[in-house]
Amino acid sequence: MNEQIYTNYRLILPDQELLGTLVVRDGTIAEIQPGTVAQGQNGEGDYLLPGLVELHTDNLEQCISPRPGVRWPLIAAAVSHDRELSAAGITTVCDAIAVGDITPTSMRITQYGPMIDAIYQGQEQGRFAVDHRLHLRCELGYEQVTQITETYADHPLLTLISLMDHTPGQRQFAKVEKYKEYYMGKHGVAESEMEAFIQGRIEAQKQNAVINRRQLVALVRKKNIALASHDDATVEHVQEAVADGANIAEFPTTLDAAKEAHSHGLHILMGAPNLVLGGSHSGNVSAGDLVDYDLVDIFSSDYLPQSLLQAMFLVAHQHGKPLFEAARPFTINPAKSVGLDQDRGSLEVGKRADFVTVQDDGVVPRIREVFRQGRRVA
Repeated sequence: MNEQIYTNYRLILPDQELLGTLVVRDGTIAEIQPGTVAQGQNGEGDYLLPGLVELHTDNLEQCISPRPGVRWPLIAAAVSHDRELSAAGITTVCDAIAVGDITPTSMRITQYGPMIDAIYQGQEQGRFAVDHRLHLRCELGYEQVTQITETYADHPLLTLISLMDHTPGQRQFAKVEKYKEYYMGKHGVAESEMEAFIQGRIEAQKQNAVINRRQLVALVRKKNIALASHDDATVEHVQEAVADGANIAEFPTTLDAAKEAHSHGLHILMGAPNLVLGGSHSGNVSAGDLVDYDLVDIFSSDYLPQSLLQAMFLVAHQHGKPLFEAARPFTINPAKSVGLDQDRGSLEVGKRADFVTVQDDGVVPRIREVFRQGRRVA
């Protein structure tokens, strides 16, 4: 029997913070008790909290293309991505792989298959520190999105599907100037080409979005996969998501949409960078405002894994919530929303020993160690 003891830690339990001792046996939490003991690893009052659960990160794209025009070797990029996640305290991730884009050379058209294969191989071969799952981000305006998604419907790692519509003039890009800024800056579209680019995106959405949505919703229902809406901006957007059977509302862009999602019991997911930066880079609703309205159920690191832990402590320090409550959107809530909460997401006897030790000076929380199933991975 393999046993480890962690004592004199501030344990972040589901409903309280407890200065105590946690015992791990064979990768599982075996005991939780108040007080300290004479043996084991002494935390000297540091925090010990559940491993973070990430539902939506496109960080793998960043690792594959660290600069415009650069393509890093895929397997090496996947390992680098995994190490960034583990160093950020993430022990379970749904890698967000986008299917569909408007530019023919986009990674989201040319690389989704190799990216999925790299994740699966890394997971199967024990190459990763983090437990990787698959989140397919389906761009509704892309003609082939349903056909492609169907080929992965029975993939053993598929955990979540989200329906995206990045057409300019609505949702995330209600302000067309923000759309131009994004595609000119990130994808190098020339200013002289932008009007034609925008019109092409609008036409593709008119031709494909309705039928793709209908077919993808039918697929999700048949396969019983968790479904997320994306960038809901209006009450009508949310009502459409509810009718589709979505249980997660990713990044609602307005207060009205967030309130409507909450009223229907959807799990509202917001970006941790939005909270850390004090607002949305797209000019949409502030995550901090939604926290104050108690309208955030889940936080995602989106494009910066290190933002998760900092956002958790900001919720506690700046928004007046006890840390055990502030931790839920980063741990048990995301796990619950995709059906993984039976064995992870909280410090409870019988669950996986996925946890993080953290030192906090009130300015920047710092991860000391990360454990997955009792084994130190960072």
